[in-house]
Amino acid sequence: MSTWNDFWRDYQALPPSTGKPYLVESDCEIALHFDFWSIQSHMRKTDPDKLTVGYTRTMMGFLLFQPRPEQIAMVGLGGGSLAKYCLRHLPNTHFTAVEINPDVISLRDKFGIPPDGPHFKVLCDDGAIYVQDHSELVDVLIVDGFDQYGQAEQLCSREFYGNCHAKLRDGGVLVVNLLSNDTRSVAFAEKIRDSFDGQVVIVEAEESGNIIAFAYKGMDFPPLKATLKERVMYLSPTHTISFRPIAQKMIRRLDQHISWIHF
Repeated sequence: MSTWNDFWRDYQALPPSTGKPYLVESDCEIALHFDFWSIQSHMRKTDPDKLTVGYTRTMMGFLLFQPRPEQIAMVGLGGGSLAKYCLRHLPNTHFTAVEINPDVISLRDKFGIPPDGPHFKVLCDDGAIYVQDHSELVDVLIVDGFDQYGQAEQLCSREFYGNCHAKLRDGGVLVVNLLSNDTRSVAFAEKIRDSFDGQVVIVEAEESGNIIAFAYKGMDFPPLKATLKERVMYLSPTHTISFRPIAQKMIRRLDQHISWIHF
């Protein structure tokens, strides 16, 4: 059985970053990397559908805005953690993952990402181009697109967030993963706010290092405190993550009128 020392030895033996994804694997875990320091995705082999990284659990807070989505699209496949979780816990939802990097898609079997089927497909495409097509609208749009340099540039523009708004049905929600230590995140948040007429709430992720922006398209924003509490009760029996702390963070920011721009 591999030990932590073996895992660390393998880390140290890795070549310099080339921009291509690679795996770091032990008997119990597997992780996707673009470089030595940052983990793009993580999977526990004994429970491949579990959301082991805190920010992914926080991103599932989109269900507090849209608890019964029919169509979900995700920009950035990674190791497919969010895709697999949604396939398991939202079995009637159609899920489309859009990934620009064919090398990432080629690793899907290593992460137990299922083959394409009636409710699931993976597209090799630029997410920025994908959201320009408004012929098929979605209820939830997840943006978690990173490369070896961080947030992918084409997924941060004002035009991109405007297209995200147009890609959503009424009552839909955009959820964006941002890095708290990226000085550009304030500018990204401002662009999201402008594209969604200020209907944005930003919370810290369950684990440090990430902040999650939820942007809502529709008339019933901000959500009532009672509505959020009811949705926590509705979601809890069928999910393995806790929505209560996510809802509490949202309520606290909305109640205290904390500026969305101050993380």
